[in-house]
Amino acid sequence: MVLRQLELDPGQVKQARALARRAGRPVVGLAKRHTTVSVERATLRLAGLSGADHENIPWVNHLVDAVRTQVGLEHGVTTPVWDALRRGEAPDLLTLAQRASGGAVMFDIPEGAKARAAQRKARTAVARGIRAIDKQRTQRDKLIARHGDPKQKPWIYLIVATGDIYEDIPQAQAAAREGADVIAVIRSTGQSLLDYVPEGATREGFAGTYATQENFRLMRAALDQTSKELGRYIRLTNYASGLCMPEIATLAGLERLDMMLNDSMYGILFRDINPIRTFVDQRFSRQIHARAGIIINTGEDNYLTTADAVEAAHTVTVSQLLNEYFAKEAGLQDWQLGLGHAFEIDPSIPDSFRLELAHALLARTLFPKAPLKWMPPTKHMTGDIFRGYLLDGFFNLAGAMTGQGILLVGMMTEAVVTPWISDRDLALQNVRYVLEAAGGLTEDFHPPRDGVIQIRARQVLGEGIDLLDDIVSDSDTAGDPPLLAAIADGTFGAMKRPPTKGKGLEGVVRKAAAYDNPAITLLESGADR
Repeated sequence: MVLRQLELDPGQVKQARALARRAGRPVVGLAKRHTTVSVERATLRLAGLSGADHENIPWVNHLVDAVRTQVGLEHGVTTPVWDALRRGEAPDLLTLAQRASGGAVMFDIPEGAKARAAQRKARTAVARGIRAIDKQRTQRDKLIARHGDPKQKPWIYLIVATGDIYEDIPQAQAAAREGADVIAVIRSTGQSLLDYVPEGATREGFAGTYATQENFRLMRAALDQTSKELGRYIRLTNYASGLCMPEIATLAGLERLDMMLNDSMYGILFRDINPIRTFVDQRFSRQIHARAGIIINTGEDNYLTTADAVEAAHTVTVSQLLNEYFAKEAGLQDWQLGLGHAFEIDPSIPDSFRLELAHALLARTLFPKAPLKWMPPTKHMTGDIFRGYLLDGFFNLAGAMTGQGILLVGMMTEAVVTPWISDRDLALQNVRYVLEAAGGLTEDFHPPRDGVIQIRARQVLGEGIDLLDDIVSDSDTAGDPPLLAAIADGTFGAMKRPPTKGKGLEGVVRKAAAYDNPAITLLESGADR
């Protein structure tokens, strides 16, 4: 039905995906040839290593750093670690990490039978973590079958962020009782730039709450109670981005989070994280998400906060196509692709709402099976709460008319204050009214042939194809994948990010021929032992 609404040329749609594959494939190759400190730490977390020292530095950081200092990470962290355990350097993984932090462990790169013995032991340990993720996915399926999904689409997605997990919990439960289907606990400002994951329950944050395994556990347990009370499964979201993307993804799988913010380029563009580090980390994190049955949310909406939403609309489409390619290559399925886009056109532009409908319908047309994440206006919220409430109503209407899958609740106090609970209640009333009054408009909304909406959608797709063609046609004398050259040139979000710079570059390691990582082997093979 949707395909007929815009009457897109199927040949153009096929061409766009083919170009995205051509642009993305060299980046995947680059990611496969490298590892990072966070990938190695995530692998140790799957093997059961947790906790931190008296200064709150995680033991996984200590152990990876010790191995890297002595023998490097080119062969992976697990082979030297389980070789040390085999040689009796410590009785267990935690004690080994503790001793290594004080320089009391000698690591080596074993060969032959010794290497194979260490790798078998490592695989056994890591497989226990993979099975724990599998068990949590099964538990989610059981709870959804018991409590049910929300009756309507799009799902209503609402953010809580006090900095204190024990304050977040009652706010999240109250939001669910008022109609929210998905609760996102936004992270503390700057956590994406920490090269370690904090430990324990946290009560202090800056415009958000730290993402920790214990915070994940506490919120999931609370929302399980609320799901039982309300008779519908309430989903939990957090952020797998930044320098610890693989580790946070792993913790999310172990604690049964349901959605994770996980964009292929967000950290590069908006946190100045090195591109190679980001693409290596995002591939591993998406493999974890695929195994855990987690829906990813991508961040194309952010492009429109730094670039014009009309002029740069095609870059959103290109990014969605690239995110789709990278996600599916890592094992994610269509139902797990919460591809992002946003209601960010300047409302003073004539026909702005018709243009918003064109962009939203284009995304729905290109990705008919994906639960698209529809983001509210932020850039043009002026502080006039009455105008803001009206804009949010139009945003909600566009989401209903174009069949979006996940609708982030807009706040009329955007750009004024961090929302009060009363602000959230009013915003939820706005969403509920629109969805109840106009939720079925997808059946009736048929833009006229060759009208403004159809013409605009075709224009954006055409510009996206031209951009992808330019990217894959670019020959970079440095030998970098053309997509990295495009990122360096500021193609996306008007941010220039070269592959030789950015935070976290020092944590990237090129793999040796004998590199071994049992987590990657298990994830790619689908095995659990």
